[in-house]
Amino acid sequence: MVHVRELDPNASPLDYFGYELRRKREEAGLTLKELGGVLFCTGSLVGQIETAAKVPQRDFAERVDAALMTDGFFSRLVGLVLRSQLPSWFQPYAELEAKATYISTYQCQLVYGLLQTEEYARAVLGVEQGERLDEMVAARLERQRALQRQQPPVLWTVLDEAVLYREIGGAEVMRGQLAHLLNLFGNPWLELQVLPFSVGEHTGMMGSFTLLRFDNHPDLHYTDRYDEGHMTANPEVIKARSVGYARLQAEALSPRESRALITRVMEERYGKQPETDARPVA
Repeated sequence: MVHVRELDPNASPLDYFGYELRRKREEAGLTLKELGGVLFCTGSLVGQIETAAKVPQRDFAERVDAALMTDGFFSRLVGLVLRSQLPSWFQPYAELEAKATYISTYQCQLVYGLLQTEEYARAVLGVEQGERLDEMVAARLERQRALQRQQPPVLWTVLDEAVLYREIGGAEVMRGQLAHLLNLFGNPWLELQVLPFSVGEHTGMMGSFTLLRFDNHPDLHYTDRYDEGHMTANPEVIKARSVGYARLQAEALSPRESRALITRVMEERYGKQPETDARPVA
């Protein structure tokens, strides 16, 4: 007799997802292989998700809803599952970020997480992530769904010019990432500026930071550290960082100038080089 691992649906969002997937599949009278065939995946993958051995992706959850006619249940649940894959210290910030009505961020090393392409995110997270890389990438992309809400937050991003030149994942990945940033210009709820090297010293010298504003919640200031994040609603900190951010906006290139710079860097630094038939001289 094959031993089937029993899950405690209260143990975690991942266990709850697996428990409900098995329950709904059995209600439908389908084997693992049969459901896998409907979902265009292997029965083994379905079994791994049912036993919480593998984290489901959003497209998997959406296909399950369609196949089992569960009225979006798994599509709603998968967001909670993916968020639970984030580091425990980062989860409180991610929950608040998803509810913010106004996000203003300064990034000195990397493109802000909500604006990263999948390839760029994979390269960034792959530096320290091993076996859980797919789950961490999926969790980061899930955060970006905040920008797709019916009433999305206003997002104002100031990127240090160094972000454009730091080659993450290779030239092709960077070209795709910068092209993605260019496609964001014109979005009425999003603004992007580049802080040029020529500014010299500025109010973001201590590192990246983000300010979150809400309709019915105190403003929050967030900073990243190596193994933890720090959030505060201290009015004095909010006041000082808000003024500091306004100065960064004032010193940064205008959105139009920023777009021109990103285009130039993309073409000159990451553009495809023409092939040559020239042979090395002996």
